[in-house]
Amino acid sequence: MIRVGIAGIGFMGWIHYLAYQRVRGIRLTAICTRDPSKLAGDWTSIQGNFGPRGEQVDLRKIGAYSDVDALIADPELDLIDICLPPDLHLDVTLRALAAGKHVLVEKPMALTARDCDRMVAAADKAGKQVFCGQVLPFFPEYSEARKIVAGGKYGRMIGGNFKRIISDPLWLKDFYDPAKVGGPLVDLHVHDAHLIRLLCGMPASVVSQGRMRGEVVEYCNTHFHFADRSLVVSATSGVIRQQSRSFTHGFEIHLEKATLQYELAVAGGSGKVLMPLTVFDHKGQTLTPTLPAGDDITAFAAEISEVVRALKSGKPSETLSGALARDAITLCHRQTQSVKSGKLVKI
Repeated sequence: MIRVGIAGIGFMGWIHYLAYQRVRGIRLTAICTRDPSKLAGDWTSIQGNFGPRGEQVDLRKIGAYSDVDALIADPELDLIDICLPPDLHLDVTLRALAAGKHVLVEKPMALTARDCDRMVAAADKAGKQVFCGQVLPFFPEYSEARKIVAGGKYGRMIGGNFKRIISDPLWLKDFYDPAKVGGPLVDLHVHDAHLIRLLCGMPASVVSQGRMRGEVVEYCNTHFHFADRSLVVSATSGVIRQQSRSFTHGFEIHLEKATLQYELAVAGGSGKVLMPLTVFDHKGQTLTPTLPAGDDITAFAAEISEVVRALKSGKPSETLSGALARDAITLCHRQTQSVKSGKLVKI
């Protein structure tokens, strides 16, 4: 049994708490928060932009720490799950790895590629695994698209476009601070940067056009250039200031013999599937794959299951590896460089 402690009981800590209840082979053994109410099990103040609100939690069989070093030092723990603000990811990850713990750190892995490199190197040195909670590949439409691409029935991937746009997150005061949260690319687009890296490999260069807000990119369009010039990939991501559509994401993936399309938007407080995952094949057929039933926690439970698989097998996760997450952060910063310079930037 893998024993885990969560550092940080905010919205993502709550979502991870719920996910652990659904996964075999791993048990939540401890939590860490500086909030006295949450230490006492009152998580009713937690609320996010999806999923259930926080509840009263029974912590009688779970260790509750107010100090993260005490959590890390707990000899009963095998894995530290870091759900702290992004600017704390590096320090707590390094301390946990030095203490002989595996680490699952929420996205973004860190605010810079250099910090991600330090985390990967520290894991290698400690003989432990560092995972990054890049959950997007486990969402049903994205998971099914990955299976279709990998299956090869419709030939190889030859391109696509990926979209992820939000309204201005007015409740996050540090969202545009590159030293705190990182801005729309590092905090939001990193999902699609990770997916593009996972599906296509690492681009050779990027060219981006966009708008800046202070030191970070507010919104941009990017073309990713690969050694294979026939692979045509682009992405649109960032913030718009129309608050009536709080979120939208989707993709159009081009294969040699089919196109995969999907899009969802949140408008008026509710999610609307504008295009269910659809396969348009070269024979003129339109197919809508049947996706497994689930809820807002399902993808996170699948993510935790992948961590369990990797730890039990001793084989690094191809989906959640620190190295892959580092590459995604690298892409985000190269895109920022391209927006600032107006030029193509090599990776």
